[in-house]
Amino acid sequence: MPDWTYVPLRGPAAALLGERRSQRTALRLLASIGSRPAGARLIARAFGHRHPPRHLAGEIAGAPVTVRLGLSVPPAHAREAVRAMPPLGAGVIEVAPVSAADVPTVREAAAGRSVPLFVRARDPETAAALAPYADGFTDDDPRVVRVSDPSVTAAAAALREPGGVVLARPQVLVTAGPGWFARVTEAATPTEPAPSLRDVGRDPRRWPAWWWALLVGLGMTGAGLGAAAITLGPVLLWYDRDYLGMTLHELHAANHHLVHFLQHDRITMAGTMVAIGALYTGLAVGGIRRGRSWAREAYLLSGAIGFPTLFYFLATGFVEPLHTATAVVLFPMFVAAVRRAPRTPRWRPVPEGPEAERRRALLGQLLLVVTGAGLFAGGAVISVIGLTGVFVPTDLAFLGTGAQALETVSPRLVPFIAHDRAGFGGALMAAAVAILLLSAWGWRRGEAWVWWTLAAAAAAGFLPAVVVHGVIHYTDFVHLAPVHFGIATTTTGLLLARPYLCARVRAEPAG
Repeated sequence: MPDWTYVPLRGPAAALLGERRSQRTALRLLASIGSRPAGARLIARAFGHRHPPRHLAGEIAGAPVTVRLGLSVPPAHAREAVRAMPPLGAGVIEVAPVSAADVPTVREAAAGRSVPLFVRARDPETAAALAPYADGFTDDDPRVVRVSDPSVTAAAAALREPGGVVLARPQVLVTAGPGWFARVTEAATPTEPAPSLRDVGRDPRRWPAWWWALLVGLGMTGAGLGAAAITLGPVLLWYDRDYLGMTLHELHAANHHLVHFLQHDRITMAGTMVAIGALYTGLAVGGIRRGRSWAREAYLLSGAIGFPTLFYFLATGFVEPLHTATAVVLFPMFVAAVRRAPRTPRWRPVPEGPEAERRRALLGQLLLVVTGAGLFAGGAVISVIGLTGVFVPTDLAFLGTGAQALETVSPRLVPFIAHDRAGFGGALMAAAVAILLLSAWGWRRGEAWVWWTLAAAAAAGFLPAVVVHGVIHYTDFVHLAPVHFGIATTTTGLLLARPYLCARVRAEPAG
């Protein structure tokens, strides 16, 4: 869950604006986005807050709350907190202490609330003035615990108490970041072991969802390796030759760079397929198996983008049998993997560790999120190019010819290349979504599977692309600049995050 929104508070922004002003600026930015319905959904998804467990619901001063976890802020920050904090996981906002002079400010903040707002008033007159606007008063409620220490364990222990309410003071979020709410919620959620084969039997209808998700991941990996073997061997299969009406030797005779160009497209596509397989395998074993709803959502959103790209053939006119068969086999497994959300969590909370280690990991997380966003944009551009113009100027420079000249070689040659190119763009978008969401939602200390999943996907996606371009001497700087940028950001991000994600930690007792 990305806490890097707060990273600049002790860096350049703090030096420029001052620490308090930079904190207020970050809060106002989140409030501005969160005050709009679409913005609230964006923040909720970007910061990893899903639907809070039912056992954390309750009431405070007679008012029902969906989660007994929130924030206690002074009146000056009330308006921003009311708008920014609920999408991050806060189920209640307390404004304290409030005097008569603060009544107009609290009234304005209360008007835009989406969660209950409580007040701790300095005197009875102030309480009476705010009674029509606040949901209740927390002056003498012994169940309310206000924490200044960012310790997740201590907060979760207080939240597990019957009717216990935990309110973080602003400095907690400054230190731990807004993902603190979700970490506390997880730590306060009871867990149980994952079922074994003996528990579910051998009937596929009883298999847990993560088994199906794992099969899709392994299937994508196998398909990608198979595609790479074909590309490095015969290049074209019988149905490719039948569609083109040409053999490999005839293509080479028409343009001596053409076969290499086809290989470069297809080996890059194969590497992306293996990367998707690595991502799905990691999400299945490390996330869905442990009951993490966000892992299932990341898996679902990635597949919801990847599988429909099969229908790119409607625009290119070339239906590749092997591609179609792979999708037909894997799609039912994908549906079985995502049809139910995980209900029982199977993780254990771990301590956060050294602050310096965590902050370096946050910067690494930001770089991985940026990489995922950049890959998605690149995949979208490649898809559009593949479905329209097919070639970029550097492609034609490498081939030493023009698109019209290629059409004279075979009227089906350009649609054939378009199919490969558009398919690669679709696969890249699917991989990018998984990378972005895994990086945004999966960042927890000791979750080594997150690091290894991203590292394996990066190796599978980037290395074949770099190698094949070097082998065929398609080394145009502009063409390869996005690849090198992605390698730099991914490598730097993984190096910064490794001590945090791969830390050897002892899990703390679950509630």
